[in-house]
Amino acid sequence: MKKIWNKYPVIARYILGVFLLGLCLFISGFINKGVIKEYFPYASVILLFIATWLLYKTENESLNSIGLNFSLKNISFLPLGILVGAIAFLGARILRALCLGEPIEISESINYSTILFSFYFILPQVATEEFLFRGYLFKKTISISSVFIANVIFSILFMLIHVLDENVMNNRGMMILLAVTIPVGHLLFATALIKSKTLFFPIGIHLGNNWATRHLITDSGSRESLLYISDKVNFDTWTPFLMMLLITNGFFLFITFLIWKWGKFGYLFKNVKLP
Repeated sequence: MKKIWNKYPVIARYILGVFLLGLCLFISGFINKGVIKEYFPYASVILLFIATWLLYKTENESLNSIGLNFSLKNISFLPLGILVGAIAFLGARILRALCLGEPIEISESINYSTILFSFYFILPQVATEEFLFRGYLFKKTISISSVFIANVIFSILFMLIHVLDENVMNNRGMMILLAVTIPVGHLLFATALIKSKTLFFPIGIHLGNNWATRHLITDSGSRESLLYISDKVNFDTWTPFLMMLLITNGFFLFITFLIWKWGKFGYLFKNVKLP
């Protein structure tokens, strides 16, 4: 085993990484049930955090390599990311509404406690995905190849876990939607990681975006959404659907571009050295 590790160190680390991360998901599947799942659904995040620490430890490195030390600077990227993620989704949704003439209404009755508590329950979901797709293996791929290759590989993997679902596979429109949107999302999260040098930033953006889809602006009025579209336009042909898909995702790419050029914006960024 030692000979194989010494002869093929990169392959060995990938195998070890996939094994440990997969083991974390397997064990958390047994833990995250019943009362624990209802009140503290963080088993997978804690296990993935430990596994990531172990993986970096085998390379004589620390979690500083991915910005997971709990310094004020790194932690500040979490709320900033939440704001960026929510704004990105809201901006794309408003852009669609303006193009299609969809009316945006303010919900008359709002359950604020549910809306706020949802951050607590969405966080472990997005943090798990960030550890898997923008964590150790993603950074390792960058180190042995390039940012471009790593983004291609992990955007495809990230997209497949969303598309390879029975309900999605039976809906051609949803398949196309996810096949375009998910890689764009990966690019946004990956750029946030690379520029901030901390996983807290993409976790925050992912959290803000997912929260916004459920509670900031939705397609129907409910007490769990601040805003809603009162008359959503349904597409009867492919051309307007694809055009709108490109326009809304173009807004996310614009946000990604701003993050890439972020050295010119805000005091939070002025001390960060760009790669």
